Amino acid sequence: MSTDYKEEALALAPAWRELFYTLHQCPELGKAEHQTAALIRRRLAELGIPYTPVADTGTMAIIQGRRPGKTIGFRADIDALPITEETGLAYASQRPGVMHACGHDFHTAALLGAAELLQNHREDLPGTVKLFFQPDEEGDGGAARMIAAGCMESPHVDAMLCCHVESGIPAGTLSTRSGPVCAASNPFAVTLRGHGSHGAKPHLGTDVIAAGAHIITALQTIASRRTSPTEPVVVTVGSFHSGEAGNVLPETARFTGILRTMGGPARERVKADFRTIVTGVAAGMGVEAEIEILESYPGCMNDPAITALLTAAARKVLGAENVLEQDAPTMGTDDFGYFSNAAPGCYFYIGVGNQAKGWTFPNHSPHFAADPDALPLAAAVEAQAAANFLLQEETAL
Repeated sequence: MSTDYKEEALALAPAWRELFYTLHQCPELGKAEHQTAALIRRRLAELGIPYTPVADTGTMAIIQGRRPGKTIGFRADIDALPITEETGLAYASQRPGVMHACGHDFHTAALLGAAELLQNHREDLPGTVKLFFQPDEEGDGGAARMIAAGCMESPHVDAMLCCHVESGIPAGTLSTRSGPVCAASNPFAVTLRGHGSHGAKPHLGTDVIAAGAHIITALQTIASRRTSPTEPVVVTVGSFHSGEAGNVLPETARFTGILRTMGGPARERVKADFRTIVTGVAAGMGVEAEIEILESYPGCMNDPAITALLTAAARKVLGAENVLEQDAPTMGTDDFGYFSNAAPGCYFYIGVGNQAKGWTFPNHSPHFAADPDALPLAAAVEAQAAANFLLQEETAL
């Protein structure tokens, strides 16, 4: 008799909701998620699930089925953002200036819920489920550090899944797509150096502010004139700093931002175009340019077979009418791409919006709120997907 993970999840939901409230009240920034990690590990111990600390505040847990088989992994990120919460929720952040504005508290609570379901039925399952509670997704990428520490081996992970909240679709729904789903990113910094002068005698210096303004404007032609209109590319300059006085031409200027592409050849081409434009315009205006482009998140590519498996599990839990196809990839980034590069994976969105309660603000907003009613649904989908994968792979062996 097959397990009804949804029915069991709904019965356990009140306790999971309280866990979610606790996580939401005590957000911690990347690399400092000590209280969060302690709570996760305490809960895993209560469930009898063995775990190992990984990458400082990260945690890897293993649920072992009764019979040998394949291994499936799940990622939940655990860090918060430097945002002051303005939701007015009874369980709002108790830490000024820090907030779970991207739903990582929901991801963590949902995966702990799925862990309880799978632990309860481990005797019915072959193979292994690995749980990765990952630090610092919003920073420089805890996923890469966890992989470097060996979490994808012993046993080797054959498939990866990752759930992310989405307030743009209502609680009770889920969306995903095969192929590219999240962008690759390359943060950059450019420092311009020239010769300062009195503001009344600009001809005696080289104006780094004017040069920076021209460069920033020209960089937008990467997307508008150097890229096919059907190919997603975003060039964002988020900061520009130069000078101290209004009547002085400064000697240096610095601007920073990020390049977003779908990865592959486009990523390399955009980086090359960026360097060409910056150096060319700077030289034409008589200033020197120092360019730094960082290699950051690789983008998320959903494997067709794993996406089909996740979709089937979601339809069983939520109903086919509530499983939506994401029409296009997002230009947002997520370091889950490191995991899905290491094993075939699927990154999917669970609906947490609630129009009646006004919970439709986007991620990273100080007003963002995730509907707790979606928690048992997310956990049940994850548990169902794990069971489907392991049982399917056992049949195939």
